[in-house]
Amino acid sequence: MAKEEFIKIRGAKAHNLKNVDVDIPRGKFTVITGLSGSGKSSLAFDTIYAEGQRRYLNTLSPYAKHFMGVLEKPQVESIEGLSPIIAIEQKTSGNNPRSTVGTITEISDFLRLLYAKASTAYSPVTGKELVKYNDSQIVDLIMSTYHGRKCLLLAPLVRGRKGNYKDLFDSLRRKGYAQARVDGEICSLNDLEALDRYKAHFIELVVDKLKPSEGDERRVRDSVLLALSQGKGSLAILDLETDELKHFSKNLIDPDTGLSMQEPQPHSFSFNSPEGYCPHCKGLGTVADVNPALIIPDGSKSISEGAIVPLGKVRDNKKFEIVRSIARKYNFSLYDPVETLPDEVVSLLIYGSDEFFRIGEGNLSQMVNWPGIVDDIEDKVVCPVCGGSRLREETNCFKIDGKTITDVSRMEVSELYEWLKGLDSKLSHRASAIARDILKELVDRVSFLCNVGLEYLSLDRATASLSGGESQRIRLATQIGSRLVNVIYILDEPSIGLHPRDNHKLLNSLKALRDEGNTVIVVEHDEETMRSADWLTDVGPGAGELGGEIVYNGPMGKGSGADSTTLKYLAGKEKIEVPALRRKGNGLKLSLRGASGNNLKDVDIDFPLGCFIGIAGVSGSGKSTLINETLMPILKQNFYNFKQRPLPYKEILGLKNIDKVIEVDQSPIGRTPRSNPATFTGVFDDIRALFEDTPDAKVRGFKAGRFSFNVPGGRCEECKGAGIKLIEMNFLPSVAVPCEQCRGKRYKEDTLAVHYKGKSINDVLEMPISEAYEFFKTHPKIAPKLKALVDVGLGYVQLGQSSVTLSGGESQRMKLASELFRKATGNTVYILDEPTTGLHFADIKVLLQVLGQLVDQGNTVIVIEHNLDVLKSVDYIIEMGPDGGQRGGRIIAEGTPEDLALNPDSITGPYLKEVL
Repeated sequence: MAKEEFIKIRGAKAHNLKNVDVDIPRGKFTVITGLSGSGKSSLAFDTIYAEGQRRYLNTLSPYAKHFMGVLEKPQVESIEGLSPIIAIEQKTSGNNPRSTVGTITEISDFLRLLYAKASTAYSPVTGKELVKYNDSQIVDLIMSTYHGRKCLLLAPLVRGRKGNYKDLFDSLRRKGYAQARVDGEICSLNDLEALDRYKAHFIELVVDKLKPSEGDERRVRDSVLLALSQGKGSLAILDLETDELKHFSKNLIDPDTGLSMQEPQPHSFSFNSPEGYCPHCKGLGTVADVNPALIIPDGSKSISEGAIVPLGKVRDNKKFEIVRSIARKYNFSLYDPVETLPDEVVSLLIYGSDEFFRIGEGNLSQMVNWPGIVDDIEDKVVCPVCGGSRLREETNCFKIDGKTITDVSRMEVSELYEWLKGLDSKLSHRASAIARDILKELVDRVSFLCNVGLEYLSLDRATASLSGGESQRIRLATQIGSRLVNVIYILDEPSIGLHPRDNHKLLNSLKALRDEGNTVIVVEHDEETMRSADWLTDVGPGAGELGGEIVYNGPMGKGSGADSTTLKYLAGKEKIEVPALRRKGNGLKLSLRGASGNNLKDVDIDFPLGCFIGIAGVSGSGKSTLINETLMPILKQNFYNFKQRPLPYKEILGLKNIDKVIEVDQSPIGRTPRSNPATFTGVFDDIRALFEDTPDAKVRGFKAGRFSFNVPGGRCEECKGAGIKLIEMNFLPSVAVPCEQCRGKRYKEDTLAVHYKGKSINDVLEMPISEAYEFFKTHPKIAPKLKALVDVGLGYVQLGQSSVTLSGGESQRMKLASELFRKATGNTVYILDEPTTGLHFADIKVLLQVLGQLVDQGNTVIVIEHNLDVLKSVDYIIEMGPDGGQRGGRIIAEGTPEDLALNPDSITGPYLKEVL
């Protein structure tokens, strides 16, 4: 191969990588695989991607760098052959409530343009099509329709607004006009003084009295132009013989009622713009679910005593400064019982107001408005005004093929694709000419979503509700649409959440990126993806300290690596065995009746307790809705008074058969770098107690707290027990260096002088868990906790390793281990959503053994999963389907894996048959 055809990485040392040298071919589809924690992501993201990012930022001007910050050079000696890099990671697409599938794919932008330029407007009152005319058309219509008939030419000035309009009548008299039509009556302007200011009025100015005949065109034209200028583009004709009123306008107008509308602009259909969004929910589609009885449970208390629960008791902060300003303006005291305050004040405090209130004093004072405490209420209900569409009511007047933009946004992507493809033939000649380019772009973008297996989503689906895999595939679809070439794409497990049925769609999309001339690097464990790749890089042989080396790097299917666990599984030398026996359970059931949230079709389901249950089904079929959004909140509400509301259901039976529910996900075990396996499992408390009991500690009078690195006492105060110090480098990235005082050991010298079996507290924290287990084997409190960690395959992790450096799979097994050493009640329900994310075949084998142990103690494990190795190992499968979105939401098959393999209705069955 020519020299430039490889990305050459030399001396990579990020995290646990051991000075790795590796060549990855350019223009090919490469899979990087290995055990969880072996260093795959360190190679792909923390080395290749990080260096690509850094080089891109280095091309910016010093001025731009000042705002962007400087990226640290990754721990690698050199990388050659890099081109621009785009990483499509597992992260969900943020929690912005305004972000939807339509906005992040930009399909909504084109849809808004289509509706602004090619839609037909209909009257919300009569349902008739709205019309608009130019000056000449109006003159011609008057001349032909009212030929020889007496009529009045009117200019509408006021439409249904309150006021006395005294100044308006004075102004019209000064201009020389004689008559006006007020609330349907023709009146002389000399007789009009002031109207009732509290009533809504309709006022039209009489511009001219006409009886159009031949030769009157000039007079009619002049009067029409005058009426249009007075009526801001609209006029009306009153036929004096029939008393019928007809409206004409240069804007869109209903000729029967005179209701006129502005020409729509793209922002008229945007829920992120004040011109388009619903004024009640401001374009969010939901509003806070306010229950005044919960907000103010005791009206006899005052605000200062905490009567308004979300506000709490009076404190010195900005919130209460605004409340005090409201009190001054509305003349009440924070010490008055709330029940004595006027309703408008209570309403203002709860719902907020656009009024401005002054806070602060002198030059530091400022005017602020009060958003109300509804901003802090997390319970939301669908907006009663727009029904969740997020848009103003007026947008429903604009239709294409009988559909509003809300109807189209609620369609599933597959249905939308078919509608867009057939739309051109249904448009008028003019609309078709305008819409041709927009439609081409829309059809392309929607087809990309179908190609990555997301045809069950709709454009109005909030991105916060998408799984990591879904949001990643949406970004992949957007990238395919951008048609870039010579780019390196790095993806992190794009097959997550994808049913085996849809895997080929994803693989075809990745190959399409490669065939455009790009390099595609995928961090992945999925067997089908590996077999489809051109090149395989296996990082191993173990995880953590036991990994970080390249055990195989070469074309897929052509080589063998002696240490490569992956190749052993792919060659069938090692495999996850099908269990010899399926557990029958304990005979008890947990039954859910009438679940109907999202796309569920009134589902009745029985979960057999005391066994291992798999929830299968294609993407979007309703698995997460059933388990995560219906069953789990019901159980959490019952056992822990959880606040989240479950989606609609009729009843739940059999709660007495279980005593708690535990969700085991892949979120980090701690939020700060200080948390670690020892603190998370609680084993550190026992270890500190052990050190407190040593003769060394007793002589010095040290208690257990002395051995904590989180509180002052025994820790090094220079680095506050972190062991490292961050050196700020101004315009260069901060550098972490070992603390000079304790040399990275976290503790003071006298604390480190205390030994247990010859080891200091820092020596213990630096031990791998497997070594620590041998060290504390005889200790009845510590050994079981460490053994559980070793059993779940985490023996290589250091006891004091920062939790931020653990992968998702490692965090999840850490949580499972902490369940294993707790005293089993045998009646717990464990819920796991795609636990195999980030797990290698060997990791899945360990995970299944751990879950098997939990079930053998009498507990119930419910797993939402697509991975066939897991599904073939469960005792009972419940399959949702038959398809995604509205075509899903039913139970199509249930029984043992063997039952499903033989069930003709099952979509998963044929794939299970191959692995059984």
